[in-house]
Amino acid sequence: MSLKCGIVGLPNVGKSTLFNALSNNKAEVANFPFCTIEPNVGVISVPDKRLDILVNLVNPLRVLPTTFEFVDIAGLVKGASKGEGLGNQFLANIREVDALVHVVRCFEDDNIVHVANVVNPVADKEIIDTELQLRDLDSLEKKIAKVEKSAKSGDSKVKSELETLLLFQDALKAGKNIRQVKTDEQERKIIEDLKLLTDKPVIYLANVNESGLHADNKKLNDLRDLVKNENAEIIVMCIAIEAQIAELESKEDRETFLKEYGLEISGLDQLIRATYSLLNLITYFTAGEKEVRAWTIHRGWKAPQAAGVIHGDFQKGFIRAEVIKLEDYQKYKTESAIKQAGKLHVEGKDYVVEDGDVMHFRFNV
Repeated sequence: MSLKCGIVGLPNVGKSTLFNALSNNKAEVANFPFCTIEPNVGVISVPDKRLDILVNLVNPLRVLPTTFEFVDIAGLVKGASKGEGLGNQFLANIREVDALVHVVRCFEDDNIVHVANVVNPVADKEIIDTELQLRDLDSLEKKIAKVEKSAKSGDSKVKSELETLLLFQDALKAGKNIRQVKTDEQERKIIEDLKLLTDKPVIYLANVNESGLHADNKKLNDLRDLVKNENAEIIVMCIAIEAQIAELESKEDRETFLKEYGLEISGLDQLIRATYSLLNLITYFTAGEKEVRAWTIHRGWKAPQAAGVIHGDFQKGFIRAEVIKLEDYQKYKTESAIKQAGKLHVEGKDYVVEDGDVMHFRFNV
């Protein structure tokens, strides 16, 4: 399944540098607003040590990790919802992503210009929120106007839909993001077609300097206080250091570099893990002599849905799934030994795929 995450924030907060660290598709980095005009799209491989385990056991001809698209979107400024800066283009690009990484600058540096001439994470976040909320409000009001006409007929279902739309409208007018509004699944479907910007799940990435990696500062703590009721995660990262790590060729050099800064994993790996958790994603594997491959699906998907990620025919003509747990693969080493030990499980259409399953699908079309 194709997944896309948008990197957003004010100009000059570190978005393009983060993108460069994530991807070999280098975005231009410069010390002025609107350096990024067209969104840069980079496809990154998702690191997964379980792939290494399978590769050592199966010795395939090729290895294909699962991938993720990160999109570096033009910096937003106050007034973007009314077309200021590159507002309209920026907001249109956000609609197409599954989740947002909101980069917020939490460090001082006189050599890096801030668009507002002062570094204030709370104000920066509120500018982005306000512009997205205003655009969502515009989208909602257009739909409300259409539903209000239909509601005059007295249809109870349409009236209920209107009430739900007005609930979301009130939340936006109160300065809340749509993702903060507590509703049930049916009510959420009413706004599904609008692809509201503030309904997208978000990770706040606090960009700190080197000294801020292991010590809190007031700017970071202010940001934490601001988002504590949003059910959102904050990742603390020194993007400048991550950019240096990304330039290193060998795994050993990267691990040594991390140790020098007292880090167990890179901020980029932490970001990818957090994104998977945010979107409720898991990984299953297919393994054979030709190929070992990782596949991304939503947690809770059943076997036919998981098969459909490989090819639609697999889902349409699904017969059964043959499932091996990774720990059994490690213990018994070969598929034949796994079968002899009775550890190959044959599962039907109701089987809920688990993270780390090694699967083979039988189908007929």
